[in-house]
Amino acid sequence: MRTTLFYTDPFELPLPEGHRFPIAKYQLLRERLTPFDLFDLALAPLAHPADIRRVHEPAYVKRFLEGTLPPAELRRIGFPWSAALVRRTLASAGATLAATRVALERGWSGSLAGGTHHAFYDYGSGYCVFHDLAIAIRTIGQRAAIIDLDVHQGDGTAALFAHDPEVLTFSAHGRHNFPFRKQTSDIDLEFDDGTGDDEYLTRVAAVMPRILEHRPAILFYQAGVDTLQEDRLGRLSLTLAGLAARDSLVFDTARRAGVPLVITLGGGYAEPITATVEAHAQTFLAAARHFGA
Repeated sequence: MRTTLFYTDPFELPLPEGHRFPIAKYQLLRERLTPFDLFDLALAPLAHPADIRRVHEPAYVKRFLEGTLPPAELRRIGFPWSAALVRRTLASAGATLAATRVALERGWSGSLAGGTHHAFYDYGSGYCVFHDLAIAIRTIGQRAAIIDLDVHQGDGTAALFAHDPEVLTFSAHGRHNFPFRKQTSDIDLEFDDGTGDDEYLTRVAAVMPRILEHRPAILFYQAGVDTLQEDRLGRLSLTLAGLAARDSLVFDTARRAGVPLVITLGGGYAEPITATVEAHAQTFLAAARHFGA
């Protein structure tokens, strides 16, 4: 079924010169997908603070929105505070929440942003301020599973849902990569530096039946492409074809379960940036073909 994807790049985020966060990829991805008549693209709505407070400590939410976070907290997040950062953050959470509502109606949807899986209850980390996946799950209140195939462990995800039997957390990530102090997901797969397609796909495929055993009412796919061999931060060695096979594993799992799927962008830091954009685009184009435009 034809669906809507939500984008955030018009909410510009000014960063200092030389900042290593690949902010340009968001607009480049939207432009890459625009010519395809496979889905509708819509500007993300801003999340309401009340929805954010379902997940995060109210005092932390207030400090961020008002710009009173101390320097140490901002360093942990990795972005300088600005009113533009607030708008972009609210748009990122709003995109995932809007995609979730669309997926419940149409079977699948996604955000061309989001996947902020390093955000914890009362602090942000690793370019993640608020946890968009958790906000969406808490807002809809349905049994869920998170399939996190970003190269970095979803440590915030694991911590936020550690005592929630309604949410299954699965993270496949680099053993020696950030975060260096790991949390405990319901299912964790760790990979050594240099791991390639065959080992990665075999081990991830073996976990998919456990996702179905949870009987989720909705699936969330953190589809980071920083496992790509060109990625400057990932340290794994997956090819573009390997990423395509990975995506198919997730899409087939959603189809077998007969449940809606929400895709979030996650990380990607390849040089050149076009490799990241192509890998992200491949995920959404494959989803459109898999679920029907």
